[in-house]
Amino acid sequence: MSRSRSNEPLPPPLPPETRTVGQLIAETLKLYGRNVPLALAIGLAPAALDLAATGLTRLQALVFVPLVGGPILTLAFIAGSVAATDATPSRRALLTAFLVGIVIFVPFPFLASVFILPGLVWLAFIGLSVPAAVTEGIGFRASFSRGLQLGRADFVHALGGLAALAIIVFMTRAMLFILLQGFGESTARAASFLADLVVSPLLFLGAGLLYVDQAARVGSTPRTRRS
Repeated sequence: MSRSRSNEPLPPPLPPETRTVGQLIAETLKLYGRNVPLALAIGLAPAALDLAATGLTRLQALVFVPLVGGPILTLAFIAGSVAATDATPSRRALLTAFLVGIVIFVPFPFLASVFILPGLVWLAFIGLSVPAAVTEGIGFRASFSRGLQLGRADFVHALGGLAALAIIVFMTRAMLFILLQGFGESTARAASFLADLVVSPLLFLGAGLLYVDQAARVGSTPRTRRS
């Protein structure tokens, strides 16, 4: 009985408009596996940023992250959005997404410094403006309007998805950091850099897939999505 069940094919994944947070995580892992070189390239941005911010005071970090980290993280978010949506954005769309991302990431370190949840709420509410600019080729102001529309389409799913991705990235990074630091030749900085490089792309790829989920839910209601 157990053998016959194990040989049965897995059920197909649910479409984006009904995809659960757990399935979002699973699809993010699959996307990572299909795009390992690109994922590692995306991971260079947060890994370099974390390395550069090491040793900064809290006040210095609050200034450094928006001015330097905002553009760097925006580039990673754009790359993750392109990978998740298979988009072929124009130069104008990429520039718009870059400017939108810089604006979005300005208040994030201040919100996250109080507690990480306000920062995640902010990104769930407006953060999808970046993949909207990438995939839809809309203007600067229209990207923010679209991002708000996407965030409100199913805010619980958006916040839950980002929170789940953040928890997985944090826990996996911590375990990988401890494992790498256990080797005698690995310093703490090298272990931190490698852990960020490998794990952090999950957050940007997952956020790109979250855009697909939310775009499919615009105009629907919880009842229609359940049906």
